[in-house]
Amino acid sequence: MNQIDLSTVYRGYIACLNRQDWPALAQFVHDDVHYNGRQTGLSGYRAMLERDFKEIPDLHFDIELLVSDSHHVASRLAFACSPKGTFLGLAVNGKRVSFAENVFYRFRSDRIEQVWSVIDKAAIEAQL
Repeated sequence: MNQIDLSTVYRGYIACLNRQDWPALAQFVHDDVHYNGRQTGLSGYRAMLERDFKEIPDLHFDIELLVSDSHHVASRLAFACSPKGTFLGLAVNGKRVSFAENVFYRFRSDRIEQVWSVIDKAAIEAQL
């Protein structure tokens, strides 16, 4: 049986997000995906990402650190962007901020079925 290289799959997923190629998202994310313990399904997950790009027009995912095993990926994502209005309850109002997200994924076969995400809100607060 062939071993799936999840780090390669994950890099494809991040490229898909950065292209905003929403029809291709199903290649990387299960229909019954859970986000931070809540079942969102693929449609809810896609809606969340589309909203993020609407609220942060210059959003770009940069992989800073990536570790994977046979079923999991751990990643530290770096962002430098200008959220419109309020972001994470903070009045950013278009100011350029830099922050990181630590995110863990569990895969079923070659698609994401669980996502646990923590954004460094304190880093944003320190810049405002």
